[in-house]
Amino acid sequence: MSITLTDQDTHTLRTAAWGAVSLMTAAGAAGSPHKTATEGSIALTSATGLVGHVLAKAPKGLSAKSTAELADQVLPALTASMSLLRQHAPAEADNFRRTVIVAIEATAHAQKGEPSPTMAEMARKITEALDAAPPGGADSEAVAKAAGQDRPELQKVIQEMVDSGFVGVTLRVRDERGEWVGSAGVGELGGTEEPPADGHFRIGSNTKTFTATVVLQLVGEGRLGLDDVVADHLPEFGLDRRITVRMLLQHTSGVFNFTGDYYPEFVPGVVFQGREWVEGRFRTYRPEELVRLALSKPAKFEPGTDWSYANTNYVLARLLVEKVTVRSLGEEMRRLILGPLGLTGTVVPDTSTDVPEPHAHAYYRYEEDGQEKVADVTRQNPSWISTGGDMISTTADLATFLSALVGGRLLPAPLLAEMCTPESKAGYGLGLFVQDVPGGGKVITHNGGITGHAGLMYSTPDGRKTLTASLNYVDDAALSMGEPFQKATQRLVQEVFGGGQAGSADATAEPAQ
Repeated sequence: MSITLTDQDTHTLRTAAWGAVSLMTAAGAAGSPHKTATEGSIALTSATGLVGHVLAKAPKGLSAKSTAELADQVLPALTASMSLLRQHAPAEADNFRRTVIVAIEATAHAQKGEPSPTMAEMARKITEALDAAPPGGADSEAVAKAAGQDRPELQKVIQEMVDSGFVGVTLRVRDERGEWVGSAGVGELGGTEEPPADGHFRIGSNTKTFTATVVLQLVGEGRLGLDDVVADHLPEFGLDRRITVRMLLQHTSGVFNFTGDYYPEFVPGVVFQGREWVEGRFRTYRPEELVRLALSKPAKFEPGTDWSYANTNYVLARLLVEKVTVRSLGEEMRRLILGPLGLTGTVVPDTSTDVPEPHAHAYYRYEEDGQEKVADVTRQNPSWISTGGDMISTTADLATFLSALVGGRLLPAPLLAEMCTPESKAGYGLGLFVQDVPGGGKVITHNGGITGHAGLMYSTPDGRKTLTASLNYVDDAALSMGEPFQKATQRLVQEVFGGGQAGSADATAEPAQ
């Protein structure tokens, strides 16, 4: 999918974005207007894709206007820009909105202390103007259906996934042809409607990538060091002093996985399967409780000498963030990622049990008195997994997040390079996998699953092509959907990133448990 912009269209987009920065600068003029304008301008000129090309140059005629005159010109231009892009290039509409939000956030942060009430009010008006365009639902569906005629190979793959046993699948691909969104199966057992294209779902271990990004952002702020001794920050747990922040993010600490681990025989941890879990799925666990459970078991290996995936590492990372910032991980996530990127569909639930509407349903199969039962487990208290896999998001937000991350919008280049440098055993960097794809090249990825919901998240290293997907299915203690899950991810990676070539992609899908 492509879009041809007229000179007037280009002027409208520039007026809208650069005008938003000018409005924020005017609203904060009592502080440091030059710094405010500079920070906003940097954010605009850092945009990628078509939007980045258009916004690289500022329009003429904005600075001479009064604030009222400027608002009368800019606010309608913001709405018009969103309407234009939603109709012709939905992915670029998301990019434009995100870019403007990042720019006005940058102008607000340029002020000393909290933004003034005047700036906060102007930010609200700008956001309302962006969101005043006709909802993308109907238009997006029409675009997706039209695009679907050009991408039958993608629709075929997700239908095959449903045929293999998944209840429903939604796939979103953003690449040089634009954005394609398709669904197959149903959102609810016994229903007839497909999973919602913009549906929320539990993303499982994709949470780890978000969490690692927050930790690295704090490193970038100078509040942590990758080689800091974790025990110095969290002395209450008696951790091995050889364990560093880097080892937590890379799963090389050797700590026991509190959802169960192998020595090589399996040693159980917190209950997350069977009838006992179904009946107790609204119980609250505190992260400290999960860590103490893990530390009551022997370490798997000496810190830094091997690799083993352990949810405990990321619960420790959560506690580390909260100790250093004296704020909840959710608050830091909103400050550093969700707010700047405009990820309104992403939630850090902590102990909250609900998944926002719209959403597909998640299920769990178990045995009771010799009878097989299937429970709807969409509602559950995810504190049993905590930062190992508790977050909720959408395929659009995951695509936006991963593209921004690998595209360099969230981390300084040296820290992004550290994040994307994999260890040798599993190809795990700091909160993500780096994998080869059929036909050459690599993808940056992290997948996740949590009791009936799963998420896929892939990107090229430059962030220009992304694949995100949500799956809903009937889970069970035998993880019977594990093999179909692996085959499906391999097939999708081959189709989107490998040109449909036959071969094998190590599409590791690490479930939360």
